[in-house]
Amino acid sequence: MNRIFYSLIVSCVIVFSAHAQKDETLLTIGKTNISKAEFERIYKKNNSNLFSEADKKSPKDYLDLFIDFKLKVIEAENLKMDTANAFKKELAGYRKELAQPYLTDVKYDQKLVKELYNRMTKEVNASHILFVVKPGASDQEVEDARKKAEKVRQEILNGKDFNEAAKEYSDDPSAKTNGGKLGYFTAFQMVAPFEDAAYNTPVGEISEPVRSSFGFHLIKVNDIRDNRGEIKVAHIMKMFPKGANENDRASLKTEIDSIYTALQNGADFAELAKKYSDDKRTASNGGEMPWFSERQIIPEFTGPAFALKNVGDYTHPIETAYGYHIIKKLDSRPVKPFDEVKNDIEEKIKKDPERSTTSKKLFIDELKKEYNFRGNDRNLEKLKGKNIGEEATNENLKLFTIDKKTYTLSEFNQFLKNKNFQKGNYLSHYEDWVETEITNLENSKLEEKYPEFRYLMQEYHDGILLFNISQDKIWNFASQDSVGLQKFYEKNKKKYNWGERFKGYIVMCKDRDSREEAEKYFAAGIPADEIADRLNKNRERVTITEGAWEKGSQPIVDYFVWNGPEPKYFNSEVTFIRGDKIPPEPKNLEDARGLYISDYQNYLEKKWVKELRNKYKIKVNKKLLNSIPSV
Repeated sequence: MNRIFYSLIVSCVIVFSAHAQKDETLLTIGKTNISKAEFERIYKKNNSNLFSEADKKSPKDYLDLFIDFKLKVIEAENLKMDTANAFKKELAGYRKELAQPYLTDVKYDQKLVKELYNRMTKEVNASHILFVVKPGASDQEVEDARKKAEKVRQEILNGKDFNEAAKEYSDDPSAKTNGGKLGYFTAFQMVAPFEDAAYNTPVGEISEPVRSSFGFHLIKVNDIRDNRGEIKVAHIMKMFPKGANENDRASLKTEIDSIYTALQNGADFAELAKKYSDDKRTASNGGEMPWFSERQIIPEFTGPAFALKNVGDYTHPIETAYGYHIIKKLDSRPVKPFDEVKNDIEEKIKKDPERSTTSKKLFIDELKKEYNFRGNDRNLEKLKGKNIGEEATNENLKLFTIDKKTYTLSEFNQFLKNKNFQKGNYLSHYEDWVETEITNLENSKLEEKYPEFRYLMQEYHDGILLFNISQDKIWNFASQDSVGLQKFYEKNKKKYNWGERFKGYIVMCKDRDSREEAEKYFAAGIPADEIADRLNKNRERVTITEGAWEKGSQPIVDYFVWNGPEPKYFNSEVTFIRGDKIPPEPKNLEDARGLYISDYQNYLEKKWVKELRNKYKIKVNKKLLNSIPSV
């Protein structure tokens, strides 16, 4: 989650180290100088490809956001938050991962890039049978799995149904229910050997056993079609609560059906999503979801979504494992042109050793040339026949030089100790040591050699600091400062209000006799929980739901109180309500706690930024700022 947060931070403002650009100073905050080139690069990056043209800012407007961000990072540095062990460890972990593609020599040619693009324009529908080979398996275990795969393949060729064979033999647990069916997929959505076989097996045929990191696969290609690209939709969702029972599902089904009826009667989809959708991530934006391709989301959702023909069409209520949805088509687009995705394909190849020829030796040889590697053959000769741990060899014996630094036997012994090599001949480990040292040297120079790597590391550096200081100063403080939150609520208590509501009970009975009995108990003033206990003593005869509902939030209440349409799958003969309308009133702190905490956080942040602006002297070269063109 932290990584996602840092990415969101740096997608808004990205700060690079001052030495990255030797240029005129645009901005000074305290003792920190920021160059024009640095700011301009960030400005252009974060004001391009925005969701809406209205979100774009001029350099002058964007500078205020940048200053607020930079103030927080500088404050974190001055508080020595970047010296904390936890910070260093976290940043080092990200660096290690980010450095990996730079520390291998991945070979690929444009023919492979083009081939993979051509695959991206197609989608394969396949089924598979998996024969697992566990990591570290012996040669015999690997051979046994391969022979089993060949045996099952022959059974299928002799007439056994592939899907039945998958249920019987596959080590993929899902095969027991789906018969090995994987649906449609495209390039980069399966491991490379599996993808290669799937795209090279004719429709209707079965591959030879294919080895991947999971084991052996038998693949049956069911269909190949043009890639349907990506789609943008909005949805209205009624989410299943954890442990939802049949009554919960029935109630939510009634709600989603009522929403569907409202759509058919001309209601605005976006407004209904804002008001009723349980997907809070998208509700505030009218239910709008990010672009997605067919395999990025569960098929129960993508199937109906991609089946919509025209922009503006919407589905009937559909059910997934997460709830009920109504999906509206907003837009669609095909696979991007080759020139637009070429670099992305190359990066994916680079990060996937199964798709390319990786030569560590070639990589090390290139580094040796670059860093002027020189082995000391005379001294290496002295180690011939010497075993690890043997005495009588000078610890200062010079063995090789890289980048003007000399490495000695003492450092070789330390390497062997770190690797826990206690036996064997010295020279049998010499090349491993050279490889390690030259790779470490290259690793230490990544920021210097590759600007993009340096920029990305600075993004994570600043993102982690911003996250940590914001957590201390705003988020955790706001949720834990109960006294301050209460005072804030008292000053703003009329901001969030309930509309007119019905407060009472929804009573759903199994039959008319149960209803009559329940009404009799309510009329006698017996508490609702006691009524439920009496009627459900021997079997479940009644469900009583207590609450307070605004107009439009509960179809059954709408029907009885505000003359709303009769909900689908609703029986008014066995359902009734008890309670009263209550007038509009402010929400108390518990009713709107999340909203008030969010507002309190915003209040604290504005106050904090104001304090930082007073604390640090800010100087802007306005003439230089005016020379930066708007995007």
